Amino acid sequence: MRNLLYSFLILICFSLSASGKILVFPDTLEESAYDEEQVQLKWCFIFSNELGYNIDRIGNPELYASIYNWIGTPYHYSGENHKGIDCSGFVCHVYKEVYDKTLEGSSRDIYQLTNPKPIDELKEGDLVFFKINRRRISHVGIYLGQNKFAHASVKSGVIISDLDESYYAARYYSGGQIVR
Repeated sequence: MRNLLYSFLILICFSLSASGKILVFPDTLEESAYDEEQVQLKWCFIFSNELGYNIDRIGNPELYASIYNWIGTPYHYSGENHKGIDCSGFVCHVYKEVYDKTLEGSSRDIYQLTNPKPIDELKEGDLVFFKINRRRISHVGIYLGQNKFAHASVKSGVIISDLDESYYAARYYSGGQIVR
């Protein structure tokens, strides 16, 4: 198990470096020197620094690596790449890369594929939905834990926000897990 975790951490580093975003480790990695807890601490340290908030547990480092690769990508309605992407496109790309699940359509379409759950039961990787214009679901993001979620914002592109921010708290509709 230790070898698998070590290999995965190295894979994430190369993946992030290949995207032009380079992570700097605080010390040299020696396979025999790391157990699962140390690897978890390393992931938390790296992604806390890179994503800008304190992360105390990472269940799926591949999810964080994928989101990290999109951070800063500008918003573009119906965009499909790093030159510009919208909220549902972002969710679809991350879900394909991380979970090998093909999602398509708008945030409303994606909502139809979820099993809704109370906000206090959301888990890392669940989706969160918003009614920005109050009439219909029009925005989606990926829940990360600690009330944080990643999404493509019209004004700021791909960012991490907090569900407690007044703008999102007032427009939050539901969260849930993809059922298929």
